Amino acid sequence: MLYLSTRGHAERKHFCEILLEGLAPDGGLYLPERYPQLDAGVLAHWRTLYNGGAPGGYAALAFELLSLYIDDIPAADLRALCEKTYTQAVFGTAHIVPLKQLEAPSTDSGQAGFYLQALSNGPTLAFKDMAMQLLGRLFEYELTRRGEQLNILGATSGDTGSAAEYALRGKRGVRVFMLSPAGRMSPFQQAQMFSLQDENIHNIAIDGVFDDCQDIVKAVSKDLAFKRAYKIGSVNSINWARLLAQVVYYFAGYFQASTNDAQAVSFTVPSGNFGNVCAGHVARQMGLPIQTLLVATNENDVLDEFFRTGVYRVRASVDTHETSSPSMDISKASNFERFVFDLLGRDAVRIKALFGDALAEDGYFDLSADPAFAQAASRFGFVSGQSTHADRLRTIRQVFERYGVMIDPHTADGVRVALERRDPAVPMIVLETALPIKFADTIAEALGRAPERPPQFEGLEDLPRRVQHLPVDAAAVQSYIAQHGLAS
Repeated sequence: MLYLSTRGHAERKHFCEILLEGLAPDGGLYLPERYPQLDAGVLAHWRTLYNGGAPGGYAALAFELLSLYIDDIPAADLRALCEKTYTQAVFGTAHIVPLKQLEAPSTDSGQAGFYLQALSNGPTLAFKDMAMQLLGRLFEYELTRRGEQLNILGATSGDTGSAAEYALRGKRGVRVFMLSPAGRMSPFQQAQMFSLQDENIHNIAIDGVFDDCQDIVKAVSKDLAFKRAYKIGSVNSINWARLLAQVVYYFAGYFQASTNDAQAVSFTVPSGNFGNVCAGHVARQMGLPIQTLLVATNENDVLDEFFRTGVYRVRASVDTHETSSPSMDISKASNFERFVFDLLGRDAVRIKALFGDALAEDGYFDLSADPAFAQAASRFGFVSGQSTHADRLRTIRQVFERYGVMIDPHTADGVRVALERRDPAVPMIVLETALPIKFADTIAEALGRAPERPPQFEGLEDLPRRVQHLPVDAAAVQSYIAQHGLAS
C-alpha cells in the first residue's frame, strides 16, 4: 500500500515513512492510493474475531484492519503492537469500546436501538487514547528500528495533548512539544498536561486559539529545512496513522449494534477538526454498512455550514467562540481536506487551489453549485447539525434523568443532534468523546452536582505545573524546539 498527498506531491510513500513525516512536503495530507474493499466474507470473519468483546478481540480486529494499510512492518510485529496496546488493563474492559444502550430496539414499534460508544476508558479519559496509545508504540518501534530520534510537534484543543503526552512520556528517542491555547481548556485538561514532569514532554501555551496553534504546527511542518534539521513529526490527526487507528472502533461499534452484516447503522460524531468522523468516512469507503455519518458541531459551526450550504468558510481567531465544549472550538478543520479530496474525485490540482490559494486569499470556498456537493449526503452519507450551550445543558440533564447516564458536553452535542436527526429505523451510535470529570463545571451547571472523579486523578489540579508561554509566532516555537529538541 502506497500513500499520496491530497495536493499532488509526486512521490508515493510507504506507511512508516508517512508515520514519521506527518504533513506532506507540499502541505497536503496523506491518504492511501485506494481504500481496500471488504466483501461479506471479510466482514463476517472480522465479526467473529471481535466476538462482542471477547478478550483480545479488539486487538485482533485492529491487526486485521491495519494489515490492509501497512506493508512495511512485519505481521508478527504489528500483531504484537496491537496486542500490547488494546488490553483490558489499559482500557478497563475486554470490549475496549463497549456500547451503552440508551434505547433498546423494539420490533413492535420498528424503533432501532440508540447507543453511546464508550471510547473514553483509556489513561486520559478521552477518545484520543484509542489512537494515541497505538501511535506511541508505532513511533518507538520505528525509531528504534531506524536508530533515529524524533521531535513531535502537536496542537491540542484539550484532549489530543494529554493523550499524546501520556502515550509518549518516557518513550525512547522522542520529545513532545505540545501547543495549546492559553486559558481555553478546562481546568482538568490543563492540569492533566501541565502537571507532567517527564523530561521529554514540553507544554507550550500559545496566546491565541486552537486554530493559531494548528497554524503554527503547519507552518513549521512546511519549513522543510527546519523540519529535516530537527526531524519534526506530528501526532495530530493530520498524521494518517492516528486516523487509521480510529477506523477500527467504527467496525467494533457496528458489530455490537447490528445483527448481521447487511444491516445498516448510523454514527453521530461530535466534531471540530474532522479527524474522528473522517475515520468513519474511511470505514464507509471500505464497505462498512454505514447509512449516515452525522457531524455534530457546537457554536463554531464551520462544518455544519458546509454540509448545509456548500460553503466552507474559516473563521478568524476573534470569531472563534469560546464554548462549554472547548475541544471543538475549532474553525479550521484540518482533516476536512481529506474528505473534499475524495468528494472531488481526488483532483489534487483543485484541492491545492481550494485549500491553498482560495482559503489563503479569500478565507472560504464555495462548492454549492458543484454537482459533487450533492454527493456529500447522497453518496458519502454526510449530514450535520449544531448544538448550543443551552442545548448541551438540556441534553446532559435529559440523558441523566431518562437513562441514568452522565455525559460530557461534547458527547451532549452529539446526542442532541442525533436525537433531532436520526432515522428511527436505523440503529444510531453516538461516539463518546470524554468522561464528564474533564468538564466538571459544565456538569455541575447542568445537574447541580459534580461528576465522579477516578481515584488516580485526585488532587490533579494542585500538582506543580511545567509549561512555557509563547506568542502566536512560529519562529518563537522553532527557537524553543531548537533549544530543547533532540538532534536529528
